[in-house]
Amino acid sequence: MVKITVSREGYPEPLMFTVTRDEIPRHSVDIAFLLKPGVGYIRLSGFNETTDHEIADALKKLDASSLDGLILDMRGNPGGLLNEAVAVADMFLDKNQLIVSHHGRNSPERRYYAVRGNQGMAAPLVILVNNNSASATEIVSGAVQDHDRGLIVGETTFGKGLVQTVTPLSENTGLALTTARYYTPSGRLIQRDYKSVSLYEYHYERKVPEHPTEVRLTDSGRQVTGGGGITPDIVVDAPKLTKFQQLLLRDDALFPAETGAGGFTRYFLGTKPAITKDFEVDDNVMRMFREYLSKHNVRYTEPEIAENQDWIKRKIKQEVFMSVFNMQEGFKVLLEGDPQVQKAVEAIPQARALYQNARRVVAQRMAASGSMDRP
Repeated sequence: MVKITVSREGYPEPLMFTVTRDEIPRHSVDIAFLLKPGVGYIRLSGFNETTDHEIADALKKLDASSLDGLILDMRGNPGGLLNEAVAVADMFLDKNQLIVSHHGRNSPERRYYAVRGNQGMAAPLVILVNNNSASATEIVSGAVQDHDRGLIVGETTFGKGLVQTVTPLSENTGLALTTARYYTPSGRLIQRDYKSVSLYEYHYERKVPEHPTEVRLTDSGRQVTGGGGITPDIVVDAPKLTKFQQLLLRDDALFPAETGAGGFTRYFLGTKPAITKDFEVDDNVMRMFREYLSKHNVRYTEPEIAENQDWIKRKIKQEVFMSVFNMQEGFKVLLEGDPQVQKAVEAIPQARALYQNARRVVAQRMAASGSMDRP
């Protein structure tokens, strides 16, 4: 048991809390809910020992078999365990479809297949990725894209597809040696080229070859490229912060800093407003925000406020909901103005048509192959 004294805005006396120490689980599925009627949303932040069970629970919670569409958000997911990536891909693909393979100069090829399959869960799938999505995320995204199971939306992924073998050495040390590379079902190399660029260009500029080094075909015959991460079917760049937005974040004008200083939302909640799920940032809240900026010497102009008003209102509402309700409610507010999520929702009919066409093409191909085999 630990007793903590907290000073909170709007309370003249310190508040006392008793906290019980315990192990804090790190979930890979952050949130799962209906983004709108019939459209499920799952945010997957990593691949650990429980990821497949968490995804299965999320699909059950959403009643995935009845969904009109599913969005799997893996933006910023750095990857994790290979077996969990295979298990997650298995939940969306057909039984016996290839998920990923790896091989090297002195490493024989090994292939991983869907052993259970989606078991009837055929809801149109859209996967969100960005340039911080890597490794296991790219395995799942590449398999879904190659089999035309769904659409990939967002930005080109990081391009991390190396297999490393650790050789134990003395003094409890080891040598990690790259022995193979990962390939998507169509044979695309996931790993981004690192031989012709500097370390800075590789890590920070995320340079990819000007011309695709590999061109492969998906199950339905679409062209996809390799050798530079997974390129989205629909490219949607994340919006960049304006200078004024950067100023507000740098000066902790919206959120409390880690030190506990600053933050309009903390000040606003200290006035003890009545917050319900219908709360919106109205003119009165914006007036208080202007007063707060002036009091804390944060320079602004009315044109700057007007230009960034939607963003400011959404950020304030997000932080208020996160503080009053929970992190999931705050995250829902953030998604309301997310252009990549909006595009993913719009792409669901296209994802459905793609999947249906791929199944038709594969069935025709198998039927033709069967007729050729008969005497």
